[in-house]
Amino acid sequence: MTWNLRREEVLDGDQLRAMLEESPASAAKAILSAAQANIVDAQALLGQILLDGSGIECDPALALVWFQIAARRGHAMAQNMAGRCHEHGWGCEPDAAKAAEHYRLAAEAGLDWGFYNYGNLLATGRGVNKDQARALACYRKAAELGHAKSMNLVGRYLEEGLCCERDLAAAHEWYRRSAEGGDFRGQFSHAGVLADHGRITEAVGWLKTALQNGNLNFLRVIRKMLLQAPHPQFRALALDYHERAAHLGNEADAAQYRAVLNAI
Repeated sequence: MTWNLRREEVLDGDQLRAMLEESPASAAKAILSAAQANIVDAQALLGQILLDGSGIECDPALALVWFQIAARRGHAMAQNMAGRCHEHGWGCEPDAAKAAEHYRLAAEAGLDWGFYNYGNLLATGRGVNKDQARALACYRKAAELGHAKSMNLVGRYLEEGLCCERDLAAAHEWYRRSAEGGDFRGQFSHAGVLADHGRITEAVGWLKTALQNGNLNFLRVIRKMLLQAPHPQFRALALDYHERAAHLGNEADAAQYRAVLNAI
């Protein structure tokens, strides 16, 4: 199928994803044409597929160029992605200060990911002065927009009473919302709350969900915690976490998995 996009067309995100799933190379050509025709959504998407190498040769430096073009035209997600490039050194030298500026502008445009990423830099003092109160404010705004990762972080601040009054009930509610929103760290946090209230079966269910959703760093941390957990159901899950980490990770992860198997 040949995809033809005209300047006057508004590109729907679901439609574009469908295009890329059906025929990445054909979709990439159409997106390139639309970007060159000055369709701002296509310019932002072109940056993304260049970054991912989806239907087109991976070129992080060119991806950053297109993100910046779309960002200058007011595209909030492109602004955020330009920040990601500068933060992680995708197509450029890492520069946390430039990343912070892009995230700040994306946040000012009302983008949940902009608030979240800017909050992360404020919380850690990368590229900006460390400011936990401002970080919490950013996370709250993102959480209120439905950002699941930020919901979990708001819960952490409330649980610890960091830059706010400690409120366990509110923290637990944010963890629940984060878990239901799909964040694997929120799912782990929610499982911990359920376990503390004796709801072990429900907690195990959320830990299994987090196992499927979690990234390698998360799996590496949680597998150790589960081995030391007081509940035998949690300790049993540690093997599953080790196995998935071995699948996603390196030889050291595989060796740890074998060691746990041999210890059973």
